[in-house]
Amino acid sequence: MPKKDEVFEGFHAGKFNWVQIPAPFFSKLLPLIDDLAELKLLLFCFWVLPQKEAAFAYFRLHDFLNNEALMTGLTVIDRDSEPQVILTAALESAVNRGALLRAEVGLGAENETFYFVNSPRGRMAVEQVKAGQWRPGDGDNPIEILPERPNIYRLYEDNIGPLTPLIADELKDIEENFQVEWIEEAIRIAIQKEARHLRFIRAVLDRWCKEGKDEGKNTGEDGDSYGTGKYADFIKQ
Repeated sequence: MPKKDEVFEGFHAGKFNWVQIPAPFFSKLLPLIDDLAELKLLLFCFWVLPQKEAAFAYFRLHDFLNNEALMTGLTVIDRDSEPQVILTAALESAVNRGALLRAEVGLGAENETFYFVNSPRGRMAVEQVKAGQWRPGDGDNPIEILPERPNIYRLYEDNIGPLTPLIADELKDIEENFQVEWIEEAIRIAIQKEARHLRFIRAVLDRWCKEGKDEGKNTGEDGDSYGTGKYADFIKQ
């Protein structure tokens, strides 16, 4: 614990890592913060966030408790209070203010709380957690948050062509009648076979529906499944 009258010696010469903080932190969020513990907590989050390797980075309670610099920094705020009590209050304040997002996940017999910076990626991560789009991870990262699956309209626009009102109506009908995994694979096959139009995609789906979707046999992996027969006319030559 630092002494009460201890003074910072200044930054020494040499190379050191810089911490990137979004400009809105200073212009939008900082004027709202009236709690020193919350401020220290948020600065800690921006320092640690780039060090995390996960696609959707999050914080757990032990990330805060096990960091000596943070906990010491909280101790000097109120030497008569337990640092963990100060931390808990700072987390609650940051969540209530909207600086951090919180999500709970049931792991075994207990729930664990995960914290995210309120950024586009953080908001997406929370939505994925709430939707159950995660899977167990390892000890350091107990959950792996899965990326958002693109909807079929975006898949079509990104891989096939413009989304006209007529095509949008047809895609809506396809979405109501086929599971999304089939649609994604049918689009992938259309790309592979240079058959980038909805007629071919629908033909593939109808064939799977009528004849069964056997792994390898009807997926187009052999390069001939859709090149001959009644579906051949749908393929651009």
